[in-house]
Amino acid sequence: MQSADTVLDRTDAPTDRPREILDVRSLGPPEPLARTLETLAEGPDETVLVQRNDRAPQFLYPKLEDRGYVYETVELDAEVVTVIWRE
Repeated sequence: MQSADTVLDRTDAPTDRPREILDVRSLGPPEPLARTLETLAEGPDETVLVQRNDRAPQFLYPKLEDRGYVYETVELDAEVVTVIWRE
């Protein structure tokens, strides 16, 4: 994977906050969605979550919007990275 800094630079995510990387590439649905929402609920609001996945998490997007999160997805050669944060 490109470094988290490189991926974050391609998004509008804040770069001055702590970040957590969550790798869900090996998990089948609905586990990536559930793990991501659990991680967000358990962590501090200022943390930027970097989710590594093997596909765009289409079913996650509306749930993030409902919970007040901002997100951007970057498609790389071998994975899809979704960066999630609160404004």
